[in-house]
Amino acid sequence: MSLAPRLAYFAGVARTEHVTRAAQEMQVPQSTLSRAMVRLEQDLGVDLFARRGRTVSLTPAGRTFLASVERALAEVGRAADEVRADADPNTGKVAFGFLHTMGAETVPGLIHAFRADHPRVRFSLVQNYGEAMIERLRAGELDLCLTSPVPDAPDLVARRLDEQKLRLVVPADHRLAARRRVRLAEAADETFVTLEPGYGLRRITDDLCQEAGFRPRVAFEGEEAETLRGLVAAGLGVALLPPPVFPRPGVVELTVTAPRAAREIGVAWLDGHPDTPPVAAFKRFLLSKRGNLLPT
Repeated sequence: MSLAPRLAYFAGVARTEHVTRAAQEMQVPQSTLSRAMVRLEQDLGVDLFARRGRTVSLTPAGRTFLASVERALAEVGRAADEVRADADPNTGKVAFGFLHTMGAETVPGLIHAFRADHPRVRFSLVQNYGEAMIERLRAGELDLCLTSPVPDAPDLVARRLDEQKLRLVVPADHRLAARRRVRLAEAADETFVTLEPGYGLRRITDDLCQEAGFRPRVAFEGEEAETLRGLVAAGLGVALLPPPVFPRPGVVELTVTAPRAAREIGVAWLDGHPDTPPVAAFKRFLLSKRGNLLPT
């Protein structure tokens, strides 16, 4: 028998100071309880009980040990209560990761709509870039993540949900600012501001520029799309970005006609990972949004 059950048996015997009564309360055979106490004392090398027939009393060592055992059992009980609460269909918790660009409008709207039917489900929300979210998914820290590009890995399940057009963002006084549409190749000589390597949007930017026949000359790398828009407004470069939540003064957003500039948004989870009821419900909700995920 492992140590954990013996600790619970020990606490029960110590509480009742009677082996028979403890066995009845814990619904285990008295012989099992007696053997467990003897084995525990042998393992520890100390006497925990002074015995008088079926009645026992704690030795000084037993009292010291009991204080620690009760704290440990209480901690295990709290942990069990917590995981049961997180799995509760009505009040459980979903650990949900998403891209920074999804945080201002898309994710709040999704959670608001989901909670119309699941008003007490709780969320642990994590904003990060794609690769970091996948790492946290694999570590078991996230149940689901909304990311781009849609990952393709044998240990993950990923579903495409929607597509987001990317625009070439230029300063308001830029030579291209009077245009509505532009081929990306027309920006080949420009200085770019981009997200850092490791971000999905950076990879897409590099790939699109390569498809357009050039390698972007990058002057600034950042971690957040709206910061890049500010750099563009300050005349420090141009950027390929998804549409802003609110129009940004000082910049012009141009439709890119070639190559096709868009990024796919998808939801991913760990393959074979069992879902709690609240996670399963939110997953079904996200999949029902296929083609209608992003605000129009």
